[in-house]
Amino acid sequence: MTEHDKVVLITGASSGIGEAAARRLAADGHRVFLGARRTDRLESLAHHISSGGGIAAFRRLDVTSAEDTRSFVAAAREEFGRVDVLVNNAGVMPLSPLEALRVDEWDRMLDVNVRGVLHGIAAALPVMKAQGTGHIVNVASVGAYEVVPTAAVYCATKFAVRAISEGLRQESAGGIRVSVISPGVTESELPDSITDPAAREAMKAYRAVALPAAAVADTIAFAVSRPPEVDVNELVVRPAASAQ
Repeated sequence: MTEHDKVVLITGASSGIGEAAARRLAADGHRVFLGARRTDRLESLAHHISSGGGIAAFRRLDVTSAEDTRSFVAAAREEFGRVDVLVNNAGVMPLSPLEALRVDEWDRMLDVNVRGVLHGIAAALPVMKAQGTGHIVNVASVGAYEVVPTAAVYCATKFAVRAISEGLRQESAGGIRVSVISPGVTESELPDSITDPAAREAMKAYRAVALPAAAVADTIAFAVSRPPEVDVNELVVRPAASAQ
C-alpha cells in the first residue's frame, strides 16, 4: 500500500460529493468501496470506474444501522484486505423552521448526519487501530461554523460532526488521521429532501451559485494524499463568487 494505492470506503456514494469522490479517488489509483442504499447507482458507478481502469466494489449500506455499517466495513476488508480511509459522506438536509415542528425530519437528520458518522467510526476505528494506521474523513458543511434560519437542526448535526472529529483527532494522535471537509453550497441532491415549501423556495436563491461536486472531491483527495506525517484536520471550501 502506498499513498496512491489505498483502500477507501465512501458512504453516500450514489450521488453528489460521494460519487464525485469515488471517481476522483479511483482515478488517483485508490481502490474504492462504495456504500449507499441505491445499489443500482452504485453498480453503474463501479462499472464506470472499472471500465476506465480503476478498481471499485460496492455494497448496499444504510448508515443509520450500526450493524449494517459494521458489515459494510467487514465486506470492504474481505474484498481488499484492509481499510485505509473511511469517507463519512452520507447526509440529509430537510430544512424547515423550528416552529414547523417537523420532528420526524429532525430525527432523520440526527440518525444520518450524526449517528451515521458515529456508526462509521465505530466500525472502522478498531480495524484501523489493529493496522496501526488509518484515516477518517468526515464531510461536514459550512453549517458546522454558522447557523441560518430553517437550518438550526441541520447545522446542529454538522457542529456535532466537527466536535466528534476533533475529539477523535485528539484521542487518536499518532496513528489515525482525522479530517473534516466542510463544503459551502455544492451541486447535489440534498435540497430534494426539503419538504417545507418556504425553505425549499429560499434554498433556490441560496444555491444560485454552487460548487461542482468534483471540487469537493478534489479537496477530499488532497487530504487523503498527504504523507503519513501530515494530518489535514479541517478544510472549508466555498464558491469563490459566494459570500455564504
